[in-house]
Amino acid sequence: MTPSTSVLLPFQKTILNDIHKPQSSNLVLIARGLGLRRIVCRLLEIYDGPQNLVLLVNATGEEEKGIGSELGTMGVRNPGLRIVDYEMNKKNRQELYRKGGLISITSRILVVDLLSKDIPAELITGLVILHADRVTPTSLESFIVRLYRKENKDGFVKAFSDQPEQFTQGMYPLKAVMTELQLRDTHMYPRFHEEVQTSLGRRKADVVELYVPMTSKMRDIHQGIVICITATLAELKRSNSTLDLDDFNVENAYFKSFDSIVRRQLDPVWHNVGPNTKRLVDDLGTLRHLLTSLLSFDPVTFLRYLEAIILSNSSTAQERSEWLYMEAANVVITAAKARCYTMEVKPQPGPATRTEGPSQDEWDALDEMEDRTANTTKGPTRKNWMPERMNPVLEEPPKWDVLAEILLEIEHEILNRPFRATEPGTNFVLVMVGENKTATLLQAYLDTRHINPHSSGRTVLERQLKEHLYWKGMLGNMQNRPSSTGDKGKTKITTDGELSEALRRKDKQREATKQARRRVRGGGTVNVMGDKERKKEMERSGLAQGEAELVIEADAMADFVASQADLFQDEQVSSVVQDAIIQMPKQMQPAPAQDPPEVEELLENNFFGLLTPEQVVLVRTYGEDGDDQLLNELRPRYIIMYEPNQDFVRRIEVYRSSNPGLAVRVYFMLYRLTSEEHKYLAGQRREKDAFERLIKERGSMFLAIGEHTSTAYEEKVASLSSRVGGGTRAAADQTPRVIVDMREFRSSLPNLIDKAQIQVIPATLTVGDYILSPEMCVERKSLPDLVQSFNSGRLYAQCELMSAHYTYPVLLIEFEENRSFSLQTLINTKSGAKRRTNDGGGGVKHANANDSLIQSKLVLLTLSFPRLRIIWSSSPDASTKIIQELKDNFPEPDVFKAISVGVDGDTPAGDGQIEEVNTLAEDLLRSLPGVGTKNLRYVMGRVKSMEALCAMGLEELQELLGVEPGTKCFEFIHTGLPRQDTRGNITRR
Repeated sequence: MTPSTSVLLPFQKTILNDIHKPQSSNLVLIARGLGLRRIVCRLLEIYDGPQNLVLLVNATGEEEKGIGSELGTMGVRNPGLRIVDYEMNKKNRQELYRKGGLISITSRILVVDLLSKDIPAELITGLVILHADRVTPTSLESFIVRLYRKENKDGFVKAFSDQPEQFTQGMYPLKAVMTELQLRDTHMYPRFHEEVQTSLGRRKADVVELYVPMTSKMRDIHQGIVICITATLAELKRSNSTLDLDDFNVENAYFKSFDSIVRRQLDPVWHNVGPNTKRLVDDLGTLRHLLTSLLSFDPVTFLRYLEAIILSNSSTAQERSEWLYMEAANVVITAAKARCYTMEVKPQPGPATRTEGPSQDEWDALDEMEDRTANTTKGPTRKNWMPERMNPVLEEPPKWDVLAEILLEIEHEILNRPFRATEPGTNFVLVMVGENKTATLLQAYLDTRHINPHSSGRTVLERQLKEHLYWKGMLGNMQNRPSSTGDKGKTKITTDGELSEALRRKDKQREATKQARRRVRGGGTVNVMGDKERKKEMERSGLAQGEAELVIEADAMADFVASQADLFQDEQVSSVVQDAIIQMPKQMQPAPAQDPPEVEELLENNFFGLLTPEQVVLVRTYGEDGDDQLLNELRPRYIIMYEPNQDFVRRIEVYRSSNPGLAVRVYFMLYRLTSEEHKYLAGQRREKDAFERLIKERGSMFLAIGEHTSTAYEEKVASLSSRVGGGTRAAADQTPRVIVDMREFRSSLPNLIDKAQIQVIPATLTVGDYILSPEMCVERKSLPDLVQSFNSGRLYAQCELMSAHYTYPVLLIEFEENRSFSLQTLINTKSGAKRRTNDGGGGVKHANANDSLIQSKLVLLTLSFPRLRIIWSSSPDASTKIIQELKDNFPEPDVFKAISVGVDGDTPAGDGQIEEVNTLAEDLLRSLPGVGTKNLRYVMGRVKSMEALCAMGLEELQELLGVEPGTKCFEFIHTGLPRQDTRGNITRR
């Protein structure tokens, strides 16, 4: 057992002493990085044993593995933390509950087991709920606590969260969470808590802060992106002046949570906002990711991402991103390209056409005569896979050089001060980054930096540039590929002979590209007009300045790649495979196929063996609580934070304070005066403000003393009616109940039904989602599910089953609570986004007809199933009231009958009863069109004999089987089989 896992810091001991008592139920809010998982594991360790049954709720799969591993390290192994998932059947779960101990279970399984009495609530010692910030009045966690408290008043509920910012949204969010979880006490431990500061201030790590300046081109790009973000925000505010958009500022736009803030503000009117607003919201996310990529990725990767954004920009005025047409965007594109390479402009004297270009030797001789080798003497030589006019710049990220200096300093220190076995810690060098792509690039840089001592990152950047050139060549081929086989790229003319403006512009771009093929070394086609003329022509056709230059370069690169195909063969490997090869150490990279090394040779050269900690530089991405376990297992003495992360800084503080005598040096790297620095400081300020607001709310919060939960006896007394015999007889003979399909517990409706004092019975149903009575069945559809069900045809089959087995089939279409109660919201669904129609001029435009299309399908559905009733609900709360009203004056459903409906050999749902079955008549009935296994019993219950079935009219058969199946059955019965007379004519009887 390592010291870090066996020793708790003083503030962690205080928290554990406050919450470990079984008589108390608490909510713990703690700052991120202060060891929340260790506190939870200690709490679970206290209650480990067969005499207790403690359930861990709302834990992710990664958290379950991490908590189980840490409990095992602490000695909780037999049986340890057991996980209940969907693969465990009902019988095994019941047996596991009876054994007691620590169990991690999903919220959905626990709700079903509590409702079906598979787990006795009175035997549960307590609930440990993670991510309490996600609890809402409609969440499954609040449903679990309510069911638990109905049967168990003595058990505890412990809730934990390390996201204080989530408790600041809405009105009194802290009180709402405590009310739903029925908690009384709240414990808050921010970083500025006095006891936390005292615990972490005793042993501090040696921190070296390195503020890395950006290059001049990076500063230009950064400033340009910030200007584009500011302009986009201003346009968004101007377009929606009636909304409260105070949180729409550049500071909040740096965070990923800004997208949720925007959607929360615009969701109620999202269907009414124009395409301009939706495009601006998407542009903000793109610009934020572009800003992050500038500071995290190499220049070639950033350029490729930027060019992909430009190419994905639509040429239509309603869909194009306006920020690409700003002068700041032009600065960004120019500077991004200048960081990678420059294109040398050569004069082109002589005639306009040429059939064959000079050879490579002739160009080299000409360069030598004109003293063009100066560029190669001052810098690296141009590779043979580069175009002749390309001068590679390949500006290395400034942090790469700083990282190399740090590693060299650590290496010298390790050599000058040898590590002794008695000292705590190891000489592992841990490098922490933000994204997997950044980790891959750093691994490739560290593996190849020794190849070129003067420019350590040159090898990696050249590899990236080669792949980028191949990508641009393939891009040029795609742009020049004809759109149809018959007309060499000409756009087809519509029936009225007109072309839309967007398609005409595309044709102009294609023709300009064809007429202006650039000549490259190796010969071929020749430039007819200059690059400037081509650029102006494309800009007049509607392209942005950066997009026009990109098209010109892509076309030239396509010619070059085609002429030098043998040099780009290795680039045809997918980027995923390339990344996998890059991540391998040099010894593990695949050897040439023509000369494979022998195993004995590998062993002699010491290719295999264990590396000492001094030789290991581990690059990892920031995680969550799993980083604590990483530090405890590796116990590194040198940590390099390549990108700032507030949570990991605190994890280092906890790691250093938990290991006395361990000398830890931290290198903290940060780009000065950038969004990276601003985001780091703003994150600290936002967390501090959130805790201050929560502390203030807790001081003035009012909670009802002794939250009351009605028992079964009280519910029975409440059901008595004083108007019938002085209250001596119940108003209803049975408790109202609804049978709910297991799959429906993903939604919030079962929770709200239970809140309405209606008993919820979970079951696996073949027909319907909610069974309200023996004759009434409800199929609930959310708006996205409705569209998908129509597209797949699943809804038709479901309505067919409901009509066959129930007298009153109901289709309940439920909208989201914070969305508009309108079919216009269907535009946001995937199928709605793809819905397009001709605009009469041959163009393509987004259709507003998706809602009318759904209405048409609903009309056809009601025509096919006349007994089907469609009910519209504005929210889950409205659905609950609708279900309550539908149940009035109807008997309660039977669980066993509801489960058997739709299964082969089920009990018929009609009025008739089948006492004796004629097997021959049953086989004949089964062979009729429109009659199958699903509705066979229903038809046999409604029709007494085959004679009665044949005597039915068309309308009666359509009511019995449905419109289309009834029509087919009527035509089959009353229309004779075709026969051939003596003359060969086919007639019908």
